[in-house]
Amino acid sequence: MAIKNITDRINDFEFDLITGKLDKNSLEEEVIGNVRIFRVGRFFSLFNFFLPKVFLPQAVFFKARSLLKKKEHKLIHAFQLSGAAGAGWLLKFFYPKLPFLITLQEGKRLDKQGILINFFRKLIIKKADAATAISQYLKNYILGARKNINVEVIPNGVDLKNFSRQFSYGEFTDLEDSLDIKPDDKIIVSVSRLVSKNGLDLLVEAFSKLMTNDPLCQSSSEASQRPTTTYKLLIIGDGPLKESLKFKVKSLKLQNNVIFVGLISHGDLPIYLKIADVFVRPARSEGLGSAFLEAMAAGIPVIATKVGGIPDFLEDRKTGLFCSLDPADIASKINIVFENDILRKELIENGRKLVEEKYDWDKIAEQYKAVFKNLNI
Repeated sequence: MAIKNITDRINDFEFDLITGKLDKNSLEEEVIGNVRIFRVGRFFSLFNFFLPKVFLPQAVFFKARSLLKKKEHKLIHAFQLSGAAGAGWLLKFFYPKLPFLITLQEGKRLDKQGILINFFRKLIIKKADAATAISQYLKNYILGARKNINVEVIPNGVDLKNFSRQFSYGEFTDLEDSLDIKPDDKIIVSVSRLVSKNGLDLLVEAFSKLMTNDPLCQSSSEASQRPTTTYKLLIIGDGPLKESLKFKVKSLKLQNNVIFVGLISHGDLPIYLKIADVFVRPARSEGLGSAFLEAMAAGIPVIATKVGGIPDFLEDRKTGLFCSLDPADIASKINIVFENDILRKELIENGRKLVEEKYDWDKIAEQYKAVFKNLNI
């Protein structure tokens, strides 16, 4: 998504993109916008295990060398410092005068990854001429590997026109009817890949506390006297933990209130956000978190953990609320959003303003153009 949004907005450059052919049905070569895409490693796409990742750098390297022999290129740019980025490291040995730019946008906790992957990642960093990172957290990792490298923070962005657009009443009611959502329901939404780092298991446990009116998650002494509120939790996305999350939901007897939406198109995501009251993702690690920014752009208050790149955009009680990895604390922060209308409005207003000022793809594309020009392209 990031590559497409950036290249769509930089019309005075042409791009050749080399990536793995992990699906045997995908085209080996095609043009999308001003990007020629080359997919390599067709033989390895027949195997559904480690072989594609192991041999991807070599396949990308040989394809890149063939392209460089046919046509002059001004820059080697590696997005993400694993897999294909190893090809950029190899190319730099053969073309030392060709600038090598790296972009780090990893979402996992880098210090918790294996020694081998960190070793190779740092080798790539040491060979680069310049770097960008999507958050201050990732910039610090790059500088920890090499202090004298020129590295800029350029975040991923948001399609503001898409996520701030308005919908008709009929569109809302049709979606709510399909999800069996009633007008007075309180809707919590989370958008993420269903993997451990995104903390959806913690969110389900927090949701259970909301459903049972656990006193630990009440934010006022009068809360126990209120009429029971109907909550719904929408989990948008897919991943390897889907079945275990469904089992947890069933064991907590939440089947009627937790909706596994599954994968949806990025173009349809705004309307799901618009019917929600709060966006929550208690991530255990995060490179930046585009889903949070998209929720802000849609006018939804966000709750997140203070990890990775999230503090770049979330200021507690100003652009969102921080929570811990404790389900009771997550539930408490959700209740604050539901109970404090003044704070809720401030979070929505400040969040949307921040995204407009710092995370518009048009502005981000201009930042990349400046980086390219600084490398004398």
